[in-house]
Amino acid sequence: MRSGVIAQKVGMTRVYTDDGVNVPVTVLRMDNCQVVSHKTEEKNGYTALQLGSGTAKVKNVTKPMRGHFAVAKVEPKRKLAEFRVAPENLVEVGAEITADHFVAGQKVDVTGTSIGKGFAGAMKRHNFGGLRASHGVSISHRSHGSTGQCQDPGKVFKGKRMAGHMGATRVTTQNVEVVKTDVERGLILIKGAVPGSKGAWILVRDAVKKARPADAPLPAAIRSNGAAASEASSEGDA
Repeated sequence: MRSGVIAQKVGMTRVYTDDGVNVPVTVLRMDNCQVVSHKTEEKNGYTALQLGSGTAKVKNVTKPMRGHFAVAKVEPKRKLAEFRVAPENLVEVGAEITADHFVAGQKVDVTGTSIGKGFAGAMKRHNFGGLRASHGVSISHRSHGSTGQCQDPGKVFKGKRMAGHMGATRVTTQNVEVVKTDVERGLILIKGAVPGSKGAWILVRDAVKKARPADAPLPAAIRSNGAAASEASSEGDA
């Protein structure tokens, strides 16, 4: 088990295969996704990586979190998330995970917060069929119908599907396909739709119900701080 990544939803577009087939894709952008800290079995009782993505203004970060980022020697992050990993797949603190962490054709699970729809009726919220269009039904065509029983038990059971708040919940879509990755721009193209609105933070991890491709990098596709510094120095010399 290896780490996932944090990405930001840019929007949807389309790409064409070599055969000319139109494939709708969701564009996810990785913004300096770095390892912030480790969770170990000895200290925390489990093994995980804490990743951070985006850049937060220092004035908007609490003092305890400033110290947390200072220990890791990384800039304050807008989004933090943990990913359970195997002990041998721990990545050094400060290393940046790049978009080629996933390979084209790989199946992944994506997690995000669905778009809020507000208060919705039973037909929209639960896909009910509604009441009959005629033959005795008046005004109540889109109502959800009976909700309880007679004197015994004489109550509405908890969890009854009724009208109410729809959306704005954590949703995981499984086994979606990675169509393409762009390392230079930090983009991951996912086939089809992904839960969440534009600009929302999305967690992408290897699919739990599909085997990981053999060519997927282990423990991760990383760019260490030293590599980034050497690249910057070489650009400055040029």
